[in-house]
Amino acid sequence: MQKNNILENILFPPTYLNQKKLRNSLDEKTVLITGASSGIGEKLAYLLADTNTRLLLVARTEEKLLTIKNEIEKKTARVSIYRADLRNMEEMEGLLKFIHQMPNGIDIVVNNAGISIRRSINDSLDRFHDFTRTMAINYFAPVQLLLSIIPMLRKNQGQIINISTINVLLIPFPYWAAYQASKAAFDTWYQSAGPELNAAGISTTSIYLPLVNTPMIKPTAAYQKMPVMCPNHVAKIIGKAMYTQRKRYMPWWLIFGRIASVFLRGVWELSIPTILRKRGK
Repeated sequence: MQKNNILENILFPPTYLNQKKLRNSLDEKTVLITGASSGIGEKLAYLLADTNTRLLLVARTEEKLLTIKNEIEKKTARVSIYRADLRNMEEMEGLLKFIHQMPNGIDIVVNNAGISIRRSINDSLDRFHDFTRTMAINYFAPVQLLLSIIPMLRKNQGQIINISTINVLLIPFPYWAAYQASKAAFDTWYQSAGPELNAAGISTTSIYLPLVNTPMIKPTAAYQKMPVMCPNHVAKIIGKAMYTQRKRYMPWWLIFGRIASVFLRGVWELSIPTILRKRGK
């Protein structure tokens, strides 16, 4: 369990989770979680262990999924696992076939799988694959998954919860072209499709997160001293969204960043190239 410092306590105040409401809302439901073998997906799976729910956990690492399944099934929830790299078309097709054979389909989808890449454009000149692989998992995979299961979500009056990033609501940052473009692409798709999904009886939730203390940020040295959210905290936010069905979550302070993105954009665009030149990047 992460121990927050003072700044993290201010930036990320606790979330109260009503366990009774969560159990009632998930009774006899089926929840699909992608990226379930570590980080946010793993913590969410454990959070739902005491509910009368069937979990379908999807990730690339089968061994870790089996460990999580064995731990959770000591409690109330029932667990199915499916090993798949959602960037691989054959493995995605296999997952979709598996889902469509489930007797009651899916009630809630948590789109959590994704990758992050921090790399300058100069260092990306011979790395076009960075852009294809971020688009493959952050954009094309959730689009393909949802297009296939929207009919069963409509039938079950289900919910889609998308785990996104605060970056899509701010001025794009240098070094993050591949990651931010792919996350913004899906956020735009999701916001565009949202009203149609809502009209069909499917709830949609967007959760915009800052840095979260997951394996995905470990390779980036610059993050090691920055404020980060605890994945257990994020799991509570997602769990709460399952019974409140709120449209979106974002940190309380993000409003100031969004205002600055509008009114200080010109200053940013003038100053950031100078800063980068001084750093020699």
